[in-house]
Amino acid sequence: MKIDKANNKDISAFGSSDMETFEVLFKKYYPPLVAFAYKYVSDLEIAREIVQDFFTRFYEKRNTIVIDTSLKSYLYRSVTNCCINYIKQRNIQDKHLKILEHERVNVDNLENEIYTVELQHKIFRTIEKMPSKCKKIFMMNRFEGLKNEEIALKLQLSKRTVETQISKAIKILRHELKDYLSGKEV
Repeated sequence: MKIDKANNKDISAFGSSDMETFEVLFKKYYPPLVAFAYKYVSDLEIAREIVQDFFTRFYEKRNTIVIDTSLKSYLYRSVTNCCINYIKQRNIQDKHLKILEHERVNVDNLENEIYTVELQHKIFRTIEKMPSKCKKIFMMNRFEGLKNEEIALKLQLSKRTVETQISKAIKILRHELKDYLSGKEV
């Protein structure tokens, strides 16, 4: 670690070996740098990780680092940069998570749409297979919105016959759609 000793009063406290220097440096600056990083990231564990990662990289690169400012300024500037990089990364991750969430919602919507189309198709196929009288009465009731009395008058049937045919159609639908319904009413 090459430090301009003329500009660093802190350097006088360090021993002769790099490990001793690093240990003194770490013990002295770790707590205030964590507090400083916390102001940026608002999470104590993340602040600790950022400062620990910084010191790890600092130690690994100790032989190539040239510090032209005060040691304290260098450390705080470096931790500031680490915090800024963390925030940028987190923002990018948040952006990607939002995109993934949006895509998941789109997939869910697509799945629901496919399910709905399949269900409608199955309903119409089932209705088409019904006996003609049952099918006609059911469609008048459900798709044209006619009441039982109105259907009875139009088709010249008793109201009870209309009710029986509608009940028969619903039973057929329930039986054919049992895999789709899971307890829902037709």
